[in-house]
Amino acid sequence: MYAVVGCGECSALWIVEGRPETSQCPRCGTTRAYEKRRQFVTTDDEDHAREVRSSMLATRQDLGEEFAELDSFAEMADYVDDAGMDEEAYLREAGVDTAAVAAAGKRSERGAGASGGSRKDIIEEALRTLDAPDEEAVVSYAGERGVPAEYARKALRKLERSGAVTRRDGGYRLV
Repeated sequence: MYAVVGCGECSALWIVEGRPETSQCPRCGTTRAYEKRRQFVTTDDEDHAREVRSSMLATRQDLGEEFAELDSFAEMADYVDDAGMDEEAYLREAGVDTAAVAAAGKRSERGAGASGGSRKDIIEEALRTLDAPDEEAVVSYAGERGVPAEYARKALRKLERSGAVTRRDGGYRLV
């Protein structure tokens, strides 16, 4: 349920969704009980409420006839989706190699490791494959696979806090 309501203090118009106990004017900040606000239209369609509010604002500015010539909000939303260029075209026009950007994004998500897994996967792989996986050994293993040392240390702390690994005498073990 949507209602176009008005402020008795400053004559602002806005749309209220649902039936709140109170509503506050976005312009002057006056708070009143919802029932005491003047409701110009109540509808189940948000676009209809937008149309009514816009029409009222246009009429206030003596632009009612011009507003009547415009398409509906739903039709204009379709135009917006078709207008302009998409992100990839924009970047391409700006001289950015979008294929290189996409490849770099994939590398950053999974690390540069040969295992092809994510950074977290590389940390877990280190814990499984190393004989005595202490912090420095795991950091070194991960570093060889493109995972930054700071990330490896944080990941170990998070895995320990979550209970996925235990630490004893400086060494780690997967649970």
